Amino acid sequence: MTDSEKYMKEALLEAEKAFSAGEVPIGAVMVRDGEIIARGHNLRNSAKNPLRHAEIDVINEAAGIVGDWRLEDCTLYVTVEPCPMCAGAIVQARIPKVVFGTRNTKAGCAGSILDLLNEPRFNHQVAVEEGILQEECGQMMRLFFKRFRKNNAPLLTEE
Repeated sequence: MTDSEKYMKEALLEAEKAFSAGEVPIGAVMVRDGEIIARGHNLRNSAKNPLRHAEIDVINEAAGIVGDWRLEDCTLYVTVEPCPMCAGAIVQARIPKVVFGTRNTKAGCAGSILDLLNEPRFNHQVAVEEGILQEECGQMMRLFFKRFRKNNAPLLTEE
């Protein structure tokens, strides 16, 4: 098992927590020097706060642990390609690398819709590794939205 797979499995555990809570199942972990320093999952619906994406919570927690807004020696692992808000936060935090599991064809900003992580006009670009445990990450999203549609729940948008 590669390091990327090991940490993505941890992000998937976070996504499972979101799934169990009825949230869009996205999980994330921040790694620094081979150690997970922050972990989180989507809490947007339960917190009734549009900012409570897994990536935002993990960046916020990691910055507190590192003691700086610059997370230049960290890697973010997330089960689904970051949305525009999260991609912007990743660039602002100067995170050098993001590893994600599956693409987000509705709002992905690491190559699917836009590539904000590698926009050359920004002062920081991010190395991206994608497709790590892609099947597991994608299957969780598919199952969530299948159940969601079956139950006729109020409309949520994919992240």
